[in-house]
Formats: sequence, C-alpha cells, structure tokens
Amino acid sequence: MAGGIQHNPRTPLLPATFSGSSDNNVVYSDNKKKGTQWTAVAHIITGVIGAGVLSLAWSIAQLGWIAGPLAILFCAAVTLFATTILCDCYKSPDSELGPTTNHSLIEAARFYFGKKWTWLCGLLQYVSFYGTGIAYVITSATSMREIQRSNCYHKGGEKADCGTGTSIFMLIFGIIQIVTSQIPNFHNMAWLSVVAALMSFCYSFIGLGLGFSKVIDNRDIKGSIVGVPTKSAAQKIWLVFQALGDIAFAYPYSIILLEIQDTLKSSPPENQTMKKASINAIVITTFFYLCCSCFGYAAFGNNTPGNLLTGFYEPFWLVDFANSCIVLHLVGGYQVYSQPVFAFVEKWATQKYPENRFVNKFYSIKLPVLPALQLNLFRLCFRTLYVISTTAIAMAFPYFNQVLGILGALNFWPMTIYFPVEMYIVQRKIGAWTRKWVLLEGFSMICLIVSVLGLIGSIEGIVSAKLAKM
Repeated sequence: MAGGIQHNPRTPLLPATFSGSSDNNVVYSDNKKKGTQWTAVAHIITGVIGAGVLSLAWSIAQLGWIAGPLAILFCAAVTLFATTILCDCYKSPDSELGPTTNHSLIEAARFYFGKKWTWLCGLLQYVSFYGTGIAYVITSATSMREIQRSNCYHKGGEKADCGTGTSIFMLIFGIIQIVTSQIPNFHNMAWLSVVAALMSFCYSFIGLGLGFSKVIDNRDIKGSIVGVPTKSAAQKIWLVFQALGDIAFAYPYSIILLEIQDTLKSSPPENQTMKKASINAIVITTFFYLCCSCFGYAAFGNNTPGNLLTGFYEPFWLVDFANSCIVLHLVGGYQVYSQPVFAFVEKWATQKYPENRFVNKFYSIKLPVLPALQLNLFRLCFRTLYVISTTAIAMAFPYFNQVLGILGALNFWPMTIYFPVEMYIVQRKIGAWTRKWVLLEGFSMICLIVSVLGLIGSIEGIVSAKLAKM
C-alpha cells in the first residue's frame, strides 16, 4: 500500500500484539495465539472499565436504591448472555471445530448475513468510534476544568469564584489530538493499552475511595428508594430513561469479544475459555461498578454529580491526580478509537485514487532531535478535520451524561444484542417460531425497548439542556 498506510481494524484497548492484513481480515500466526482465560479477563476488564464508570453514581441517583442496582445487574446479565452465545459464533459451522474462523464481529456478520449486513455492522461500529471520540472530548475537558476548580477552591476557600466553562479545555484537547493523530502507527504502540488500563483503574479506585471516605465523614447513607425527586412525573421518566442509557454505555464489549477470543490458545476450545473469562470479568466488573455507584450515591444523595469526580475538591492533590489520570487515559483512548476510522478512510482513498499525489505521496520532514516524519497531505487534512469535527460537536453539546446515554443506547441493542442473537440463530439453524427462537427474539425485543427508551431520554436531556441555555 502506498506510503506504508496500514489498515488495522483492531478495536480499542487491546494490547498491540496483533497484526493487520491488507484487507479487513486479521491474520494471526499460531505461535502468537498464547492467550489464556486470565489474559482474556484482563482484556475484557481493560476494555469495559473506562469513562462510563464515572456516570454510574448519577444513574443510581435517578433510579433509587432498588431500581438502580437492579438496572446494573440487569445490564450485566444481558451482556453475559449475549457474549456467551457470541462466543459460539467464533468458529463456523461447528462452534469448536470450525473450520471457518471469524476474527471480528464484522467478519462474523459477513459470514452469517452477507455483504449488506457487513456494511451495516461496519457503519454502526465506526459511528460508535466517532461518538466515543466526542464523549472523550467532553469528559477530558470536564476533568481539566475540575483540576482548575479544585486548585482554586483550595486556595480561595469554598466561597471563591471558581466557575469556568469547558470550551477552552475542549480546544486544548482538540489541539493535542490534532498533533497526536499524525503520529505514525500510534495504534500499534504496546504501551498505549498499558497506560490506558492503569489510568482507568487509578481514577476508578480513587473515585471509589473518595465516595467511601465521604460516607464515613457524613456518618450517614444518603439517597432514597425512589431516587432524586423532580418537579413532574414526566421529568422523572426522562431522567430514568437517560440513566438506563448511561448504564448501557458502561457495559457492552461484544464489539471486541471475537477479537479477544482470537488471541486464545485452541486447547481447550476457544469458546469454552472465552465463556469462563466472560463470567469472571462480568462478575468482577459488576462488583466494582456497584461499589463505585452505590458509595457515590450514598455520599451525595440527591446532589450526586453527573461525573463522580466532579463532586470532590479535597484532598485537592488526590482529586487533581484522578482527573489527570482521566485526561491521560482519554488522550490515548481517543486515538485508539479514532485510528480504525483513519485507517478505513485512508485505505479507501488509496484504492479509489491510486495515482493521486495528494492521497498517496509522502513527504519526509526532518525535525531536530526527532526522527524524520513522513507527512501525507491527505492524512494531515482528513485527520485534522476529523478532530475538529468531534471537538466542534462536543463544544455544541457539552452534556456528559446525555451524550454517554445516547452512545450507550445506540450501541446496546444492535451491537451487543441483535447481531449476536441473529448470528446464533443462523449458526444453530433454529427454526422460526420454535420455542428457542421465540425466547431469543423476545429477549432481543426487550433489549430493543430498553435501548429506545435510553435513546429517547438522552435526546430529550440534550434538547432540554440546550433550550435552558437559550
């Protein structure tokens, strides 16, 4: 491929031990497949625990002490069931013997449904990547602002005027991403996944510790069975729907499950190992989510913030460190989610216009101290415009919980439920209107309703927040 552009369809937060082929298929040599149940657990937890954990306390606050934890358990159970049946779709037609191997969700969609469904699956995946980039701009800017505010309150006291917007911080984050997006093979840097994992665990544990500490200081468990009171029943319903979308954002990992499974040793069969890994990872993640969300709600009650770490200002150094971890995590995370989009568009442009110098010609630029930089004008323009677009949308809709809710709702049903269920039905040749078919399709419809409710509530939240500013 001209200029050394590589297509790497790897999805986010997986260690960079994979190799991309020249097309959408992923090639692994047998000697590289050394993964075990516990390496798969580590990959899943790394891929699941992220910015979504920060909104769970707010979600519990909207739902109350009974419905909130039950909603988290429901999403955990649904995700576990969907991933369990997806594990069996890794090899076809036999789930253990193959001989066809589907290395990713897109490959599985191509095998079971054909080319048109492959395009739909790919479109949903890339829309998810783009939306996550927007969410990361908002989250990073919020954390930058909180660092400034916590330092301000520490110096000036609780009555100090420390109010500030997030737009300037979004611009700063966008400029950083414009620069980092030009780093060649950024998505292949092994340290990126390690740093992202460490940072996500750091700020999540700090949030849990601060919430627990505040509950001890308060000597009281705040909150109620019905959650945060509202002025009207309609407003309560919208917030409940939005909370469901936020919880959905924190869980699904079906989009990366087959790629994690593709790292496992073939003995015992990959689907058996992956099912055990999914059970362990979901149990660990759910326990952690419940602790973070419940201690956060118990600490703040009706005043639980949308982003848990924005509710603490002391000890300021620990709050600053936690928010710095978020920013560092999301600087790399933004690129990991964006690189598959970059690779796809650049590969398409190279194949569409093989003789175009703007698309294919690389210029070597030598910088002091640093190694020579291979600059491509198309890559420079496209990646810069991509970052600008995500930053601009984030500045127009800087609503953390609502944006996470939309992303969660959009991903939850199609990527986590619909595709795995339909693939499983095709693989197992389950006849229409049989008992098993009705149960699977009924399960899918229930999850669709939850997704639609979450999407409606989150969109209403953005509209209401936008109108309130006018």
